Amino acid sequence: MTIIYRCQLELHDSLYFATREIGRLYETEPAIHNYALCYALGLVDSLIYSTTVAEEDSYRYFCPEQVPKYEQHLTPLNKQGIYLTPARAINYSAVLNTWKYANNNYHVEMEKTQKNIPSFGRAKEIAPESQFEFFLIAQKQLKLPKWIRLGKWMSKAELIVEELPKPKTHEGLFTCTHPLNPLDVMFTNQVISYDVVNMPPVSLIQNVQMRGQYYQFDGSKELKIPVRMEYRFGS
Repeated sequence: MTIIYRCQLELHDSLYFATREIGRLYETEPAIHNYALCYALGLVDSLIYSTTVAEEDSYRYFCPEQVPKYEQHLTPLNKQGIYLTPARAINYSAVLNTWKYANNNYHVEMEKTQKNIPSFGRAKEIAPESQFEFFLIAQKQLKLPKWIRLGKWMSKAELIVEELPKPKTHEGLFTCTHPLNPLDVMFTNQVISYDVVNMPPVSLIQNVQMRGQYYQFDGSKELKIPVRMEYRFGS
């Protein structure tokens, strides 16, 4: 039995991660990748959700190297029938913070005096009280945490979960306005047109017109979610 949850995040701190770098500006896109959400919600390498991984890929206690292991970490979610969509902003504002630092030398040799020019940059962050929405697809009832942390600063966010009515499955041409991970849908649906949201490690797509199977809900003709989404990875 397929269960779909509508999940809403409300930020209690400013959210920062460098989606793009434009000179000295580091900008945060008002979207959250589904890979990041899996880690933030504690779904990866979890005894609770039966998604444990091999010891050499362990994520629960200590990461010996800062090398992403998305395939090793997220494949167990496929086996449990757990899938998260990326999150879109439904209400947000941005704040711009400037940072700077100087080069402090505690030991200097006798040489010509040089100008002390601070290095600086700007970070565009998503402001507190901004709200995001994403969907969780599961094959059994799941209990998620009420509070999570996101981004470079481990920003605090509140999670509100609503179980949607039992979905009905349809097939044909449809449009999904919610952002999607293209790798997760392109093998089970015919993707026709879309807008790109540039975001590493895999750019997202939104306003996607596609042909295939999709979920729809009573009382909500606008919301259409592709069927058979799962985590897939490029070679």
